[in-house]
Amino acid sequence: MIRTIVKIDKERCTGCGLCVTACHEGAIALVEGKAVLLRDDYCDGLGDCLPVCPAGAISFEQRDTVAYDEDAVKKRQQASQQAPLECGCPGSHSRLLEPIPAKQSKKQVTEARDVSTCLRQWPVQLRLAPVEAAYFNGADLLLSADCAAYACGDFHKRFMCGRITLIACPKLDTDDQAGKLKAILQMNTIKSLTVTRMEVPCCSGLEQAARAALLASGKDIPLKVVVITPDGRIQTDAARSLS
Repeated sequence: MIRTIVKIDKERCTGCGLCVTACHEGAIALVEGKAVLLRDDYCDGLGDCLPVCPAGAISFEQRDTVAYDEDAVKKRQQASQQAPLECGCPGSHSRLLEPIPAKQSKKQVTEARDVSTCLRQWPVQLRLAPVEAAYFNGADLLLSADCAAYACGDFHKRFMCGRITLIACPKLDTDDQAGKLKAILQMNTIKSLTVTRMEVPCCSGLEQAARAALLASGKDIPLKVVVITPDGRIQTDAARSLS
């Protein structure tokens, strides 16, 4: 069908991410530092993203595409909503943090921030993360044992920069980590998955959960597992196969 839909000029796009936040339907995501219309059926053509773009990279066009799927959008929005904590804390609300500028390297961004943080989204706990969010689309995903950042002094610069970070503890968390991760992998276009875990035996459960989630998702996503010793040494820093 012919209908009005947004058009994104990649040459003008600066990767600021404002359009991603403005698109309540979740049709737009940052992919390799550029805004991309991922789902035509999520775009209602009303253009909430257009006025927030500082670079004038967004416009309207008439073209042949699929119809706007309001039911699918509502299901996505419901899946993305966070169940409030018992204390009613608003800190569990999902939000995108400052994206890495497209024209800057990870090294430049890290130095500019004085290694203060490379965190790109909130929340970071796997149990609190939405099943579907715009910042997951086209993302390199980091699943980390929550102790790893304390053991590795340059954890932000080495592992988090340029990735969406989720943390969990396979020993203390009682929820279904593999099931939650499977849903995230299935509902979004994840480019790669890196797992950082501690050398201690119980932490192997995080790697097992990641492997189980990948296999159950049915997607061919590169998996990399990094093992960190309690004294901060990187024991493993190579891609592993799913076999």
